[in-house]
Amino acid sequence: MNGKIRMIVADNIRHIRHKKHLSQESLAERAGLHRTYIGNIERCEHSISIDQLVKIADALKVKSHLLLIENAYHFPDDVLKLLNKF
Repeated sequence: MNGKIRMIVADNIRHIRHKKHLSQESLAERAGLHRTYIGNIERCEHSISIDQLVKIADALKVKSHLLLIENAYHFPDDVLKLLNKF
């Protein structure tokens, strides 16, 4: 995965996780992944597969494409809800 895209995904996962008051451990549990793997993704130490991206998005209750949009976590909640419908 391209370095810039990896940073976008990492930032979105971290910020959405914080916004939903989830720890790395609880997100990992919901996604069926290991806690250290979530940390590695958030620090851009690992690339993420499409399957894992979908698992994390499902665990965060967002559409996977939202994790690919730069600064998606800065959008107002009503815009995120609208984008999450597609």
